[in-house]
Amino acid sequence: MSRLIPPHTVPPTLGDLETIAHTAFAEIPEELRTYAADVIIRVDDFPDEETETEMGLESPFDLLGLYRGVSLPMTSFAESAPRTDVDMIYLYRRPILDYWCESGEDLTSLVKHVLIHEIGHHFGFSDDDMERIEDEA
Repeated sequence: MSRLIPPHTVPPTLGDLETIAHTAFAEIPEELRTYAADVIIRVDDFPDEETETEMGLESPFDLLGLYRGVSLPMTSFAESAPRTDVDMIYLYRRPILDYWCESGEDLTSLVKHVLIHEIGHHFGFSDDDMERIEDEA
């Protein structure tokens, strides 16, 4: 399992975390990656104010990642018009870095955990399903 280790003198940038996210994504079980191939991964420092309000967050540090789009259980295959919106997974850099510093976990493993959790939402998996997938990864 490859690891990207950013310099210890400065926190990983948005670009660094995006690179780490793509490395982590490549380590997710292939069956999950295959079905999530069209999902775009975006890294922001924090969730926007609308997301904070919508999610009822007490702090922007309360959310590490978020799936935005139409989850597969809600997708209608009977619709004739193609979808124009894009499914995205948002990773929030500052909350992830705070959690990383507090937990001491490997950063790539932490990002992979968040990705699996958010992709799991895309497929409508239960928390138990996501835990099983993580154990297999």
